[in-house]
Amino acid sequence: MTQQSLEPKTVADDAGEGTRVPAGRSWLDRYFHISQRGSSVAREVRGGVTTFMAMAYILLLNPLILSGKDVAGSTLGQQALITATAFAAALSTLLMGFFGKVPLALAAGLSVSGVLASQVAPQMTWPQAMGMCVMYGVVIMLLVVTGLREMIMNAIPLALKHAITMGIGLFVALIGFYKAGFVHQGQATPVSLGPAGELAGWPVLLFAVTLLAIFMLQARGVPGAILLGIVGGTVLAVLLNALDVIDPKQWASGAPELHGGAVSMPDFSIFGDVEFGGWGEVGAMTVGMIVFTLVLAGFFDAMATIIGVGTEAKLADDKGRMPGLSKALFIDGAGGAIGGVAGASGQTVFVESATGVGEGARTGLSSVVTGLFFAACLFFTPLTAIVPGEVAAAALVVIGAMMMMNARHVDWSDRATAIPVFLTVVIMPFTYSITAGVAAGVISYVAIKTAQGKAREIGAFMWGLTVIFLVYFALDPIESWMGVH
Repeated sequence: MTQQSLEPKTVADDAGEGTRVPAGRSWLDRYFHISQRGSSVAREVRGGVTTFMAMAYILLLNPLILSGKDVAGSTLGQQALITATAFAAALSTLLMGFFGKVPLALAAGLSVSGVLASQVAPQMTWPQAMGMCVMYGVVIMLLVVTGLREMIMNAIPLALKHAITMGIGLFVALIGFYKAGFVHQGQATPVSLGPAGELAGWPVLLFAVTLLAIFMLQARGVPGAILLGIVGGTVLAVLLNALDVIDPKQWASGAPELHGGAVSMPDFSIFGDVEFGGWGEVGAMTVGMIVFTLVLAGFFDAMATIIGVGTEAKLADDKGRMPGLSKALFIDGAGGAIGGVAGASGQTVFVESATGVGEGARTGLSSVVTGLFFAACLFFTPLTAIVPGEVAAAALVVIGAMMMMNARHVDWSDRATAIPVFLTVVIMPFTYSITAGVAAGVISYVAIKTAQGKAREIGAFMWGLTVIFLVYFALDPIESWMGVH
């Protein structure tokens, strides 16, 4: 090898900016820009595995949400739903990894699934409900193709982007505490410590031990702290369960043990069972409102998550913009259609992607790893159930703490900044809705700027978002006024 071949070369990254990187890199490194983003193959693999472990609960939770009856009294099979959930997550995440090249994993959006189960299925058949998913996915893809979605994201002030990151952090932490049983719906208060003001059961204790162990490993600078904590917690859970120390009924997601064989064949019976039309009894207005609601749920939840995880991965520039954002947004929109066709509800970027970022993931290779694990779950679903939800929940709390560190970037002395940031951060966990937090931040930002006589500083898209979010908050009164209910 000559001396010339050892000289650094300038390679254009996804943002189109040249970066000096060493020559002689592998095709894997060149394709995913691993060295350019300061990562390594080992970190990407570790991050992909960690993200999968933090998201694996969706394979059980999504079928549970979609297990109800539709307007015709029909239900979707449990095994078919598990297969659909795993397949749609695998395909959409692999697309994000190979073409989006960012560490973002997708799976069935719980907000979308909730809308389908509570609002759509009681009025339509399940095939028609899945058709709604395809429609909202197409709408979002059109917004991306026209450039509107990225323009909307780039129009949001940087302070609000930091607020979105922090809000997601608190939201994620709340999910973790709740799933672990650390936080409960209170008897005399909205929430409480445990079911009655005190922690109850071994699983929540195991959550606390896992959480503390991860924090201690991070404080020591141990690589793979989150993954090591999850693996260690799972091993401990299996041992305690095998020794009959823990009553199997105490585990929220089932005892950490293998039920039957480790291998099962996938059930694609609901794949492609999608209908467009036949909404005569429902009415065009209701159909329009349903699509609008799904777009809101998919659009802004994903927007907030992409901003939050992208910032945490240091992929955003000094204005909060990400390289290759349009590709990521398009694939996220395509996830809606993919999930509808598969029968799993719309796929969206998961905030649990932040767990992989916390392990050092910076490229799409981690998403490829996560997608491959979801694909494997088509055949190894029984193994997925071994990781207790209480153990995985510890990782969510850790990531929540890491994302709250963005508070150092906020000018708390400026009311026009501090108040919208505060509302964004607290409303996300208080309402259990990322969209509601973003909406409150945008509306309050515009209102305060206007009150200060600085309306000209507000961009056209922020005004447009304000109108949309005002409709979002007033959707129920509007529907009642228009006779939809």
